[in-house]
Amino acid sequence: MTIIQQNLLNPNSQPLVIGEFSIRQDDEGRYCINDLHKAGGGLEKHKPSNFLRNEQTKDLIQEIEQNIMMLKSENHNSGAINVIRGRGKDQGTYVVEDLVYSYAMWISAKFHLMVIRAYRSQVMEWMIGGKQTISPEQAGILYNIVHTRAGDNKNTIVQMWSRLKNHFKYSASYRELRAIHFEDAKHYLEVMDLKVKTEKNEPKPEAFNLNEHNIQGLAIHMIWVYKWWKEFGPAIRALSPRMAGDINDNFIDGHSFATYFIDKPTRLAIDEKTKDYQWHASFKEKMGLDFSK
Repeated sequence: MTIIQQNLLNPNSQPLVIGEFSIRQDDEGRYCINDLHKAGGGLEKHKPSNFLRNEQTKDLIQEIEQNIMMLKSENHNSGAINVIRGRGKDQGTYVVEDLVYSYAMWISAKFHLMVIRAYRSQVMEWMIGGKQTISPEQAGILYNIVHTRAGDNKNTIVQMWSRLKNHFKYSASYRELRAIHFEDAKHYLEVMDLKVKTEKNEPKPEAFNLNEHNIQGLAIHMIWVYKWWKEFGPAIRALSPRMAGDINDNFIDGHSFATYFIDKPTRLAIDEKTKDYQWHASFKEKMGLDFSK
């Protein structure tokens, strides 16, 4: 787990326990290496200060710090090591997870394995507790399965998402699916028995017809927003890749559902108009361009 993922854990709510020792964490999720020293036997030769003076450890810390510097644009400003002095029970030296593993391996292979298993148990309990949802990459895998199996049949797309939601009981978007259910959800979509319905131009109920104009208008706006995102998304992604990933998923889903309410000629007309659209032009300039045509 990287420092980013480590900071997603709520530190101190799910303590890392190794043998009879509970390993403290600081406010940013780093682990107390002094507690690890006690859990590893407490020998003088294994003191944290000896480990941190080791040249190989210094090289590792430098690599971790360089990685952290690259992530500062995402507001991850934590250092690899945090020394707390004079704060009673909180004082000690706290290190990121990569250094926890390195320190454990430096002590012994047996202790290294104990730490790996303890951390794996902590993460599993956290996931079972419902605190982790699927990652953007996992959401993308589910999205691809649905749209590959359904093809262009929008009825089938809606059916698959609806059945997935009913089966796994998440509240709104499939991105709220718990991470521990990802493999089951993936399998569920892959083997789902699809009842494909031919899309027909059946008359809609009167209640729907009353709102059809508004629904189509909303769908058209959604497609325009999606086109805007394709133009400006790369700039936003440069500022915050994580935020851009979430926005991108919503726009793709929104565009997919919006096309369900718009006929093909309207979609083609929007595609043609946005192909060379002057997004940066002022309102007057856009009016002038429209008039010149």
